[in-house]
Amino acid sequence: MMKKLMILVAGPYRSGTNDDPALMRQNLSNLEAVTLDLFRAGHLPVIGEWLALPLLHLAGSKVPGDAPYNEIVYPVAERLLQKCDAILRMDGVSKGADEDVRIGKERGLPIFYKLSDIPGCA
Repeated sequence: MMKKLMILVAGPYRSGTNDDPALMRQNLSNLEAVTLDLFRAGHLPVIGEWLALPLLHLAGSKVPGDAPYNEIVYPVAERLLQKCDAILRMDGVSKGADEDVRIGKERGLPIFYKLSDIPGCA
């Protein structure tokens, strides 16, 4: 029986967007594109922004990089990684995703770079 994993999908969100909200939404859509496949394979996909975005709204964040943004975005990912079993690192330059991978490796988590390498997703 295959172990079901909670998998953090990590990749560019803010990177390369010059903080353009439309480009950030597109990056989030790119991350979300693999989540249904992960779910159907029996895993629980999570994306840090799914948790961070409502908190940013509640905290009154107005623009990426403001005080509430910095208070919430990276700490959410770090806390989430305490619960995740693995990371799927999507393509693209991302300081935050690279930090997720660093933390994941430190914790001994499997790091996947292709959906097809994840059990049940081949």
